[in-house]
Amino acid sequence: MSLRFTKMHGIGNDFVVLDRRDAISPLSAELARKLADRHVGIGCDQVMTIERSEKATSRFRYGIYNADGSVAGQCGNGLRCVVRWLADRGLVHGQGIRLIGPSGPAVADLLDDGRVRVDMGIPRFDAVDVPLATTMTLPRYALELDGQRIEFGAVSMGNPHALIEVTAIDAAPVALLGQRIEIHAFFPDRVNVGFAQVVDRSHVRLRVFERGVGETLACGSGACAAVVVLRTWDRVDADVRVQLPGGELQISWPGAGHSVTMTGPATTVFEGEWNDD
Repeated sequence: MSLRFTKMHGIGNDFVVLDRRDAISPLSAELARKLADRHVGIGCDQVMTIERSEKATSRFRYGIYNADGSVAGQCGNGLRCVVRWLADRGLVHGQGIRLIGPSGPAVADLLDDGRVRVDMGIPRFDAVDVPLATTMTLPRYALELDGQRIEFGAVSMGNPHALIEVTAIDAAPVALLGQRIEIHAFFPDRVNVGFAQVVDRSHVRLRVFERGVGETLACGSGACAAVVVLRTWDRVDADVRVQLPGGELQISWPGAGHSVTMTGPATTVFEGEWNDD
C-alpha cells in the first residue's frame, strides 16, 4: 500500500497530514501508529486527516490521531497546519474559515504575515466536562504522589488538560510527573499535563506532556489551557506570549464565557509517498 502525505509542523509539534477526502473508511489506529513511528514510519507527534464534511457550514473536517493510535479531541498546532494545507491548495482563503473537528466547529483566519489564527472555543471548567473523577468543580485540585502534594488547575479545550505552575521550567519533572498524572485514575480519559513558569503577566514559559505522545516541542491546546488556568488564578493578563521549546504562540482570552484565540505559524516540511511493504 502506498500513501501520499505531507509532513508539517507548528513550532516543532510535527504532523503527518493525509488527504482523505475520498477515503471510504476511517484511518485505523494501527496505521496511525505505523505512520507516527520515528524509526520505521514517517515520524510525528500526531497524524492529521483532512476529510469531506457533511455539514452545510463547512466543506472540510479534520481528524487527529496521537502517536499511539488513540483519537484526540483537539490539537491547536495541528489545526493551524490543516488550514495552511488547505490554503496552499487554494481550497480556503481569507478569514472566517470554518472547519469541523472531533470536538465540533472551528474557525480560523489566514493573516497577512503568514501566521494562522484559530478560535479554540470556550474553555470548560466543570469537572464532568474535563472530565475528572469528582463532581466538585474547583479552581485548584490536588493529588498525592509518593507523599508529595501536587496542585493543579484543570480545563477542557476540547481535550483534557491539567496545569501545574512551577518556579523553574527547565528543572520541572515533566517526564516523571507527566507520565504518572496522564494515566492517573482522577482523569478517566487520561490528560495532557502542562508545566508553566510565569515570567510576567504577559509572558509564560511552558512544557507539555501530551496524552498518548509524551513531551512535545509544542502543544497549542496546552498553551491555551495554561493561559486560561493562570488567568483564573490572576497570574496573567488577557494577552499572553507563550514560549514553548519549539517556539512561541500568542494566546488571547478575555475571560469567562469567551473563546480563546491562538496565533502562530504553520510550516510545510516536505511531501512524500509512504510504502507499507
